Amino acid sequence: MIERADVIVVGAGVQGASLAFHLAQRGARVLVLERDTVASGATGRSSGFVRMHYDLESESRLAWASFPYFREWADRVGAGDCGFVPTGFVHVVPAQLADALRANVEMQQRIGIDSRVVSPAEIERLVPGALTEDIAVGAYEAASGYADPAGTAAGFLTAAGRLGARFIRDCRVESVLVEGGVVVGVATSRGRFAAPAVVDVAGAWAAELAGTVGVDLPVQAWRHATAYFGLPAGREPDFPIVIDELNQVYFRPEGREMMLVGLEIGNEVGGSPDRPLAGLRPADLEQMVARVCARVPWMANGTLRTAHGGQDGITPDQRAILGRAGPDGFFVACGFSGTGFKTAPAIGACLAELILDGRATTVDIAGYSLDRFAAGRPLVGEHPYGYLWR
Repeated sequence: MIERADVIVVGAGVQGASLAFHLAQRGARVLVLERDTVASGATGRSSGFVRMHYDLESESRLAWASFPYFREWADRVGAGDCGFVPTGFVHVVPAQLADALRANVEMQQRIGIDSRVVSPAEIERLVPGALTEDIAVGAYEAASGYADPAGTAAGFLTAAGRLGARFIRDCRVESVLVEGGVVVGVATSRGRFAAPAVVDVAGAWAAELAGTVGVDLPVQAWRHATAYFGLPAGREPDFPIVIDELNQVYFRPEGREMMLVGLEIGNEVGGSPDRPLAGLRPADLEQMVARVCARVPWMANGTLRTAHGGQDGITPDQRAILGRAGPDGFFVACGFSGTGFKTAPAIGACLAELILDGRATTVDIAGYSLDRFAAGRPLVGEHPYGYLWR
């Protein structure tokens, strides 16, 4: 007998888990199908930033609407622990983007976000031992921080299960089934499942699945390496998350003894998402060390602990694709381009509204539709910084 649901969610990363939770919270019968296990894709390798600073207003709104979930996890979700750690967040940009940063902070303040412009002297106080001679201005969010991506996804999925959702792991979705132009379910490695709505939240594999219903998603596999360095002896993790656009690097504390570091350059785009993830290349390690030490020289005495590669789906404008696509009942939530973790709570709510009510009301996500690419309407901020990943 074929198992039936109201909505099938393909993918158990943080976005799929959040969607399952919000759908189940609304009373929908939800089936989550995952080729591996919870958070086994992009989510499990995410850097876990929880911040609101973007150059695109709708993205800041999504992050702002998501923020209360991380701060009030027990009350809002009630299962597991997202592991939110408030560290503060600093974003610094080249001098030519100083006016754009000020304008973006003003936009975020209008939304209600606790963001402010900070001077180089203030950044020195926020990031002990930082060199700031090349910084004209920065943005600071005192309440922001980082969380545990895998724990967040698992918590959402557990909460969804308590509300009646069912999770099936080790279940590869091979195709979406359509009859008379309408979605009727999916074919998988474990048989067929029936539902009038299917949501493709398959990360780097999203385009492959969408292709089974004739939808061409401009989503490619995007790979990015992250390293963890031991802090020098006597150095406390008393610094905020820093996105350093001048040195094209980011870093944050990790626990009590380490620093997480990632590069914004040299990212690998394209190729099969099924190929093995490579380790940290020596050239990338050298660049990480050089670029972090250019901002905080004291990390020259740090030690490499471990590193890992991860992948997500990336789009031409490095923004997500959200909403209806192709046959009636097919929805996509993909192409997060490495920045989807912090917006997952709100996007799950928005997609649940779209599927069940016909329109998202938590945040307007109409601009994230697939047709923006064919129409020549890429998502670009009013005061853009340019592409994050280079």
